Amino acid sequence: MTAEAMPVTEDDVRSAAARIAGVAHRTPVVRSRTLDRLVGTQAFLKCENLQRAGAFKFRGAYNAASRLSAEQLARGLVTYSSGNHAQALALVARELGTRAVIVMPEDAPQSKVDAVRGYGAEVLTYDRYTGDRVAIGEQIARQRGLTLIPPYEHPHVIAGQGTAALELMEDVADLDTLLVPVGGGGLVAGCATIATALRPGIRVIGVEPEAGDDTKRSLSAGHRVTISVPRTIADGQAAETPGELTFSINQRLLDGIELVSDTEIREAMRFAFDRLKLVVEPSGATALAALLAVRLAPKPERAGVIISGGNIDSRRFIEVLTTS
Repeated sequence: MTAEAMPVTEDDVRSAAARIAGVAHRTPVVRSRTLDRLVGTQAFLKCENLQRAGAFKFRGAYNAASRLSAEQLARGLVTYSSGNHAQALALVARELGTRAVIVMPEDAPQSKVDAVRGYGAEVLTYDRYTGDRVAIGEQIARQRGLTLIPPYEHPHVIAGQGTAALELMEDVADLDTLLVPVGGGGLVAGCATIATALRPGIRVIGVEPEAGDDTKRSLSAGHRVTISVPRTIADGQAAETPGELTFSINQRLLDGIELVSDTEIREAMRFAFDRLKLVVEPSGATALAALLAVRLAPKPERAGVIISGGNIDSRRFIEVLTTS
């Protein structure tokens, strides 16, 4: 794939940044001397857990939806999501004065379902282990005349997610490594697009839960691989296969995938809460977990870490941290 053939470019990410400016939060970059000492690296944490709707997903959802025509917006939006894109699109629909239908798995965290409904969206549920959320979403779009904005398989969504890395690299000079959680691959695809454009030679490492290693397997095989529905505390990364569009980018730009166990994810959540005073959901903590595991070789000198989300209620937070 040539640079000209890339489906998302640096200019796309910059255009997204201009579009979301003043709507999405420019989230802070957090430092910790304790963390630096533990891992032997200068670490810079981009806190998307403090983003609107609690995760990076607001960036891509707003960038994509705000580009629709007035007629499309008037008809409404639909998507499928385990939670964070669901909340983001529900909030975006409210901001843009339209309605949204969200297809969510039956076992999605109740706090996320409640938040989606709180933003005014309609929730339809399905069984993630037997149902096909893409087919359900497409059918609803056809039947109701809604515009489908998928969680990651869309160039405007990918470009919007990449603005997190753009902000991080504007705020922090000379990063040599960027660690990014991987679910469907949209966040890491957008971040890798802008990071490699701004700093050629930077290592971009995706991070998956051990049970949800579809992107790692796919990169090793040289084509998209489908796995069984992952059973992991990182519900936002429970993807069965990478997106076709996202994989076409990540296959070109990623330097590798690190896997983290549920135990390591818990430890990262605990560290973020105890030492950084940050509430991070399991999927949001995987990149930090990879850094804390100190397995990266060569060891980074200046690492950017995307903390991708914080959508977890107090009961679930305690349950996750006290279950082994």
